[in-house]
Amino acid sequence: MKRYVNLVVTVAAVAATVLPALADGPRAWWVLPLAIASSVPVLWRDRALIPVALVVGVATTVSAALGAPPLLPVGPLVCLYTFAARASLPIRLLGIALTATGLLVSLLYPRPDVEVLRYLSVAYLFAYALGTSTRARRTQAAALTERDRRIAGERAAAVLRERTRIARDLHDILTHSVGVMIVQAEAGPLLVRHQPDRADATFATIAATGRDAVVQLRRAVGSLYEPADQPLDQPGLDHLPVLVERVRAAGLDAVLTVSSSGGAVEPTLAPPPDVGVAAYRIVQESLTNVVRHAGARSVRVRLDYTACSLIVSVTDDGRGHRASETGRPGYGIVGMRERANACGGTLRTAPACDSHGFTVTATLPLSTSAVL
Repeated sequence: MKRYVNLVVTVAAVAATVLPALADGPRAWWVLPLAIASSVPVLWRDRALIPVALVVGVATTVSAALGAPPLLPVGPLVCLYTFAARASLPIRLLGIALTATGLLVSLLYPRPDVEVLRYLSVAYLFAYALGTSTRARRTQAAALTERDRRIAGERAAAVLRERTRIARDLHDILTHSVGVMIVQAEAGPLLVRHQPDRADATFATIAATGRDAVVQLRRAVGSLYEPADQPLDQPGLDHLPVLVERVRAAGLDAVLTVSSSGGAVEPTLAPPPDVGVAAYRIVQESLTNVVRHAGARSVRVRLDYTACSLIVSVTDDGRGHRASETGRPGYGIVGMRERANACGGTLRTAPACDSHGFTVTATLPLSTSAVL
């Protein structure tokens, strides 16, 4: 399309320059060649703007100086428009200087013609202004395209983050609840035969765990229909005692302790909602791993408040480091690390100090300013 437009512009320039020269009759042998030289090269201005502008400008100036100016210098006007619309600032300034020089020379030599200089000056100014307007529209269109691309990228990133968050929530809810239910269900038949009084508590724990899983699944799915700026409707630090009690009911010696280091803050200081959710999910996933994989007898959950952070640690006395079959951390540890990073914190995993057991430690900020 651009090639055809360029061809039409060239034909118009040639017609406006050559036809008046032919209609004026054979005044001199040089009139027609100069008319052709001042219009035909416009066809190649997109490839070599400066050489084309020099050829067209010199031919027009020489023609005018020899006494045979065209009615309207279409070739130089098209070149000046192209300078304004497409060239860089230094090239535009060079084009303006060359055009002004050629215009003054052609109209002041050999005899001044102020009236022609006036209307040609207006024509050149109009051509340059039209080119500048075209450049502005092109720049605005490019800016709008870039903005749309950036917005589309941000939306895609937001969708990916939301999908990752939902995947983490579903993983944590299902693995923890199903893991506890499996352990309790496996122990249920033995308790029914040997300890009937404890069997009732075991089945009650299975039912409570299932109901809690249903509630949390509803919250996770319901968040898909809520605006992104709505408060998080997920369990937080207040739900940790129930979580630890459920693990204790599964047969582990589970203990939750809360302390404050340095007396900088009170242990009851409420962290931001996302930090509370991250702490709960990290503890939940850690306890799930202890119940399902560690073979531990006891587990200790500790919340330690410092001046600007909440340190969450989960330590068990089981078999120690646990990795996936590929030798890399499983999805649970990866998800815990992502949760900690998402709210500006960090997560470390390591064998316990006595080389028996495993410790998960998350350091989470207590304020948004700490994240910034």
